[in-house]
Amino acid sequence: MLNEKSILITGGTGSFGKKFTEIILNKYPNVQRLVIFSRDELKQYEMALLYPENKHPQIRFFIGDVRDLPRLKRACEGIDVIIHAAALKHVPIAEYNPDEFIKTNIGGAQNIIDAALSTEVKTVVALSTDKAASPINLYGATKLVSDKLFIAANNIKGHRNLRFSVVRYGNVMGSRGSVIPFFLLKAKNGSKLPITHKEMTRFNISLKEGVEMVLWAIEYALGGEIFVPKIPSYKIDTVATAIAPDAKVEYTGIRPGEKLHEEMITESDSYNTIEFEKYYAILPSNVTKERYLKHFSGWEVPKGFKYTSGTNSMWIEVEEMRRLITEYVDPNFKPIR
Repeated sequence: MLNEKSILITGGTGSFGKKFTEIILNKYPNVQRLVIFSRDELKQYEMALLYPENKHPQIRFFIGDVRDLPRLKRACEGIDVIIHAAALKHVPIAEYNPDEFIKTNIGGAQNIIDAALSTEVKTVVALSTDKAASPINLYGATKLVSDKLFIAANNIKGHRNLRFSVVRYGNVMGSRGSVIPFFLLKAKNGSKLPITHKEMTRFNISLKEGVEMVLWAIEYALGGEIFVPKIPSYKIDTVATAIAPDAKVEYTGIRPGEKLHEEMITESDSYNTIEFEKYYAILPSNVTKERYLKHFSGWEVPKGFKYTSGTNSMWIEVEEMRRLITEYVDPNFKPIR
C-alpha cells in the first residue's frame, strides 16, 4: 500500500510519530520518503540518532510549525499521504492559553488542508481525540473544529483524487500525559495516588493499535469519515489498584474541563453513524449512507446510540491492566507494594 509512496507526518517526533515511523519502516521497507515534520529541534536530533541517514535514507527531518503555511507547502512537495498528528493537547494549559491552541489546532488544520490542495497529495488522515465529542473544554472544542474542517475539505477538492478523513480515539496507554506513568512515579515515591473521582472512566488504546487504525484509514477511507475504534474502557481506580494495590488514594474532585466519562460518539451523531467489524464511522450529514455501508460492509447503529467509556461493553480489569502495563509501558513492571 505505501511502498514507493511519500508520506509526511506532522508532529512526527511525538509518541504517535515515533511508533508510526517504527511500524512503517518494518511493514513498508520500500517507502520512498518519510518526512518527519515538527518544530522541536532537540526531539528531531534525538530521533535522527535512532535512524541514521546511511541506514534510513528515506527519512527526512523538516523543522517547521503547522502555523507556517509556506513551510508546510514546501514540505508537501512530492508527498502522497499526510498524517496530521501535530496538536497542543494539555487541557488545563488550553484554558489558560486559548489563543495559542486555536492557532495550532484550528489554524494548523486549515493550513494542512490548504497545503494538500496546493500540492499533489492524495490522502490526508487527521488524528482527533475523544474530547472532540460534545466538548466541555477548549482543547476538545479546537479539535472538534479541526475535525469539521477536514471533513468539509472534501467539498472543495473539486475533481481531484484527494481524500480527507479523521481518526478519533481515546487515551493512549503509556504516552506522555497518560495516567499510568504518573501513577508509577507517585507509587515509587510512596506518595498518595490522586484520583479525581471514584467512578471516572476512560477509553484505552495502545500506540500500535492507533497506528494500525491510521494505516487502515489510509487504505480504505472514501473521504469524509470520522473513524472511531471499538476499544475497551477502564476505571481510573482500576489503574491505581493494578499499579499499587496497597497505596493510599486521595479523591481530589473533577477538574475544570474534565468529564466523568469520555464520549467518542454522541447521541446526535448516531443518525449519521455506521458500524462495521472493528470500527464505527461518523459520516458527513450531506451524504447518503448506502455507498459507505456497501464499501465497509457495515450496518447502521440504532437511533439514540452513543459510545461512552462509562457505558462500554468491554472493560479492562486489574490483571489485564497489569499485563498491558508490562506489554506497553514497562516490561519489568511489578505491582508496587
